[in-house]
Amino acid sequence: MNRLFFRFFLLVMLSITLATFAIYGAISWLFGDPLEQNAARQAAPQIFLLEQYIDKAPADEWLVRLNKVREVSHVKLELIPLQQALTRLPTKRHLALQSGAVVIDAANKSFLRRVDLHGEKYVGSEDDVVLAQDLPIDLALAIKMEALRYVIVALALLIPIALWSRAHWQGLQNLSKVADEFGNGKLSVRANIKKSASIYPLAEHINRMAGRIQTLLGAQQHLLNSVSHELRTPIARLEFGLELLRKAAPDSKVETRIDAMQEDLAELNSLVSELLNMAKLDQQKNMRMLPFELIAAVQNCLTGLSHELAQHEVIIRLEPGQTIIGEQGLLSRAIGNLLKNAAKYSERQIIISSKHTAEGFDIIVEDDGPGIPEAEREHIFEPFYRLDRSRDRATGGFGLGLSIARQALHQHGGQITINQSILGGARFVMHLPKACIELTVSQTEI
Repeated sequence: MNRLFFRFFLLVMLSITLATFAIYGAISWLFGDPLEQNAARQAAPQIFLLEQYIDKAPADEWLVRLNKVREVSHVKLELIPLQQALTRLPTKRHLALQSGAVVIDAANKSFLRRVDLHGEKYVGSEDDVVLAQDLPIDLALAIKMEALRYVIVALALLIPIALWSRAHWQGLQNLSKVADEFGNGKLSVRANIKKSASIYPLAEHINRMAGRIQTLLGAQQHLLNSVSHELRTPIARLEFGLELLRKAAPDSKVETRIDAMQEDLAELNSLVSELLNMAKLDQQKNMRMLPFELIAAVQNCLTGLSHELAQHEVIIRLEPGQTIIGEQGLLSRAIGNLLKNAAKYSERQIIISSKHTAEGFDIIVEDDGPGIPEAEREHIFEPFYRLDRSRDRATGGFGLGLSIARQALHQHGGQITINQSILGGARFVMHLPKACIELTVSQTEI
């Protein structure tokens, strides 16, 4: 947001600067250079003496009057050859001098004018030029006046632009805050913009969009929750029916088939439980952010996954005494899901470690399995998405574990990223913000 208005400010200032040069160039082209006109006004008394006193003298007294003025004036007056005078001026001003006009040289505080065009003042006067130097010309004052003029024009433009921008800034800041809160799960938040504001239509569109999203998500969560609960009843009936069938038909072949059906029901029951957990996670708003020991939470996860991790070497590299502030159940579930995922694909070794970063705290789970292709790393967090190699019965799962883990991190203001492990497999990094940690001592390997 700051960048947007900074760029707008730079654009306005650049436009005013270019407009200043454009106005100055246009005025100079149409009416003459304003600085030279100002210099001409400051040199007006000396020009008046030349034109109204010296030039009005008879031909035989012209030089006499010129000398009288030179004696009493602080301005230095002298006669120089026409060719020498032309060398003092740029080429574009030669014609004005040759035509008999007074040519102001503001930079040198002087002016030049031919004595006359036909040699009427004295012999050879058509080849002489009057050079007046040390004129009371103050260009600094003229520049200040011009600058003040343009500053006033710039302020006249900037003040209404600033007032207009301030109203937009406040409105956009409000919309930005609403977008952040809405993205963080506060689906009921809406933008409160005055109807007189110019961005009111945009705010209304955002509010309507937020309302539709809230309605759709609410309906989706309600449907998911209702379907999950409703599935429990027929599953329980099927389990009861299978038990009755087992007693009624003690044939070994039938029992084998019943066992397979019960495994399918157990898998379906697990899926329903996962769906209910996702529904509860999406609906959870007020979490109990309490401190807990990271090592103790990880040990509990390892204990609960002792069967899955029985054939693996798990190396723990966590900081002793590190306290995490958050919903212990959610974060433990996220860590457990990552460990369970590593157990499915690891060949032998799994490492769980932690480290402090500039942004907060990282919990890392990595394995020596086949890894995850870079093109698939974002998709694996989508619900029910599984890589082709995980679609067999050996690995199992429903593709919800990583989705639940990412959602749990989002609830704490964190995120999960994936990269390549030094072991060769996948490396999952749980990034927690500073608000979720308490600083402790150095890292130790257990």
